[in-house]
Amino acid sequence: MSEPLDAFTAVFHRPSGITHLLVSPAHEILAAMGEDALTVGALHARLAASFDLDAEPGALAARLDELVAAGLVEML
Repeated sequence: MSEPLDAFTAVFHRPSGITHLLVSPAHEILAAMGEDALTVGALHARLAASFDLDAEPGALAARLDELVAAGLVEML
């Protein structure tokens, strides 16, 4: 569950009961992923369809690492 709050997006993480305040592009990444398990390349391609992204997915991988550390994304 998420709710926009000015420059932030509040995301409630049900398993932990913690609400996270995210800034762009974290919410956009989570929205693009949805419930799908994606590779970094597939997620990059999905995001590139809607946003102007760098040719290399390195920055995206760094943002994903942050989301993993926060417990919002799971690496498979």
